[in-house]
Amino acid sequence: MNQITNTIIMIRPAKFRMNEQTAINNYYQNSGDISIAEATNKAQQEFDAFVKTLTDKGVHIIIIDDILENDTPDSIFPNNWISFHENGNIGLYPMFAINRRRERRPEILDRIEESGFRIKNVIDYTAAEEEEIFLEGTGSIILDRENRKAYCALSPRADEELFIEFCEDFEYTPVIFSAYQTVDGDRLPIYHTNVMMSIGETLTVVCLDAIDDKKERKNLVNHLKNDHKTIISITEEQVNNFAGNMLQVIGANGDRYMVMSTAAYNSLTTHQINTIEQHCSIIHSDLGTIEKLGGGSARCMMAEVFLPKN
Repeated sequence: MNQITNTIIMIRPAKFRMNEQTAINNYYQNSGDISIAEATNKAQQEFDAFVKTLTDKGVHIIIIDDILENDTPDSIFPNNWISFHENGNIGLYPMFAINRRRERRPEILDRIEESGFRIKNVIDYTAAEEEEIFLEGTGSIILDRENRKAYCALSPRADEELFIEFCEDFEYTPVIFSAYQTVDGDRLPIYHTNVMMSIGETLTVVCLDAIDDKKERKNLVNHLKNDHKTIISITEEQVNNFAGNMLQVIGANGDRYMVMSTAAYNSLTTHQINTIEQHCSIIHSDLGTIEKLGGGSARCMMAEVFLPKN
């Protein structure tokens, strides 16, 4: 099993803004005094520059345009509703925000098959939405594909029972914990695991300070150490700058890159940067508008394709 891939799906936004439906429990979002037209224009510029940064390094990007009429402000974050796996299976996930459910478009699967990939089975969890149960893809679930472990910070968008069902269906060992951020003096659940944790081939970036329960923290660390991952521990302030929201990818000639936003990169210490660079190169791009209004960053924008080729 490969942990990282060369092929990424990205959705170019058509009507980007702060999604009022997700702001209920995504405390990283800020409204900003900006029109939808201006927000969309800035997000498109950031998106295009980000795509160029990736393709210049040889990462293969399948770009799909958002549909204006769908009014899906978070379409730029496709990894929450779909995941792709080496055995040809894909997962479709139940979404917390009603307007995000419109992001699931069957023609996107057609486009992936047209790009030369084979989809064997669709494992569809979306019926859970009717019971107000959610599990938002690789936002909620961090996969160690090589060691067959799945990490999940429980939240309103990550249901424990459904996560365990996912692990049974896709044959992963579940590693469950709770992760918190401080909001106006209160400790509240972090909405997505991938804001505070990233797993690459030989390294992990994680905010251990977010895991208040010492037993859960120790259990997580033990799993990572047993799998010989170098652990880079980041602070809550670095999480606020999306330093946990990074993704390792494969570029040209098999080169490895850790992808993040410029804000995330600028928040890292010299020691942390040096540690990452012992494992792979770093590439970063300015995603300031997307981060501020969307409350997500580089990793959220990339849906990794691991499907077999035709």
